Amino acid sequence: MGQRALTLTRILGFDGFKVNGHFEMSDGSRIGDEVAARWLRGMTLVLKVSRRWLARCSSCGRPCRNVHEQLPARRWTDLCWAEHPVVIEYAPIRVKCRHCKSTPVELIAWAEPHQRQTRRLQQHLAVQTASMPIMHVAALHGLDWSTVRRAEEAALARWEQTRPPMQLRMLSVDEKYLGRRGKNRTEKFITIVGNLETGEPLWIGPGRREETLASWLSTLTPGQKSGIELFAMDMHEPFANAVRADKELAHAAIVHDPFHVMKRAGEAIDELRRSVLFRAGPELRAVGRGKRWLVLRSWERLTDEQRAELKTLLRRNAKLAHAYQVKEQLREVLRAPSWMDMIAGLDYVLRRTARRDNVPMRKLHDSLLRHFAEIVALGKYHPPTGRIEALNNNWETLVRRGRGYRDLQTMLRRLRFMVVNPLRSGDGLQRFLALGASPPFPVDLAA
Repeated sequence: MGQRALTLTRILGFDGFKVNGHFEMSDGSRIGDEVAARWLRGMTLVLKVSRRWLARCSSCGRPCRNVHEQLPARRWTDLCWAEHPVVIEYAPIRVKCRHCKSTPVELIAWAEPHQRQTRRLQQHLAVQTASMPIMHVAALHGLDWSTVRRAEEAALARWEQTRPPMQLRMLSVDEKYLGRRGKNRTEKFITIVGNLETGEPLWIGPGRREETLASWLSTLTPGQKSGIELFAMDMHEPFANAVRADKELAHAAIVHDPFHVMKRAGEAIDELRRSVLFRAGPELRAVGRGKRWLVLRSWERLTDEQRAELKTLLRRNAKLAHAYQVKEQLREVLRAPSWMDMIAGLDYVLRRTARRDNVPMRKLHDSLLRHFAEIVALGKYHPPTGRIEALNNNWETLVRRGRGYRDLQTMLRRLRFMVVNPLRSGDGLQRFLALGASPPFPVDLAA
């Protein structure tokens, strides 16, 4: 092997193969060694590869000496080098394995079966599509949009296989409204099941009915169900009914997310504000017009000017002032440090919302009373429910960037890759780069 072939073999980085490389023109003709440098611009670097070691069976991975069939030469697109497109050309063989008694195509070190891009190119594309639209990545590499998408799916599927299984303890269940993005779908909502301990999504399914969540629960083994401690969710009854209907999950607690509890309180006070301003005179309407955000916002997040403006509004109507005070008390109750403190605080809130003449607050009273056990369970388990809304925000970011996606499984993998690989720490950065980098970041440590 000459010096050029030896250098190209080392650059290729796959043991057991040797490379003879040359540039070729767009019509496939070879360029000689004495060509001028200007002719090399825009040419393709073709690495013609031949095997040096024994072939391996792609089914069992063992070396095979017997050749069943010699296949024609194939080409795989690799990462570009110095702005030159790189192609690996190799004629694989179909081996005759005496161990597994099969005749598969030999194991190709740089690519998966039925793929025409190398693994490192696919992983590089997957890393880029995590922060760029697919159309931009396709234009950057001169590939078709569908080619980049298939390469990304293959890389993320391999990345998922490297991740160790985790025991399910705290789960979250939430639905997302697709809006105008789901106008061509029969289901206008999707259900997202997540792992509260890691913040990653576990499953995405169409719809938000009881059968939707039950279909995922049926895929869990009895051992997985026995390790589940709680489900954090909103006040959507079908989700709770699906958990209660499963006898193997009778030990699991249902906890309501504080965000959705305060959302229900915000809806009540906003309804009261509308009814007060509807019957108010022109002076109070002028003060209360455009103050919805001010009433819904927590007191601690208001500036001094905003607090003065809110006091002016509440001073003019005692019923609205009473409702705002109850809302802020409910916010403090949801932050109670212990289970008993939360029970005492919620009892006090229920007494203050029990008046029959205040219809919106009475609706809030009935809702809090109906979900009393699920709300006070927050003080007993203290689950990290903030990760539910963080997952929702990541979903919205992914949907805006991934226009054209219709496969929920692909969206799940992309969303999981976004959540599991944060770049705020050195370890997270290393795991992120492991999907598309050469050693010292091996692929088996990508997770």
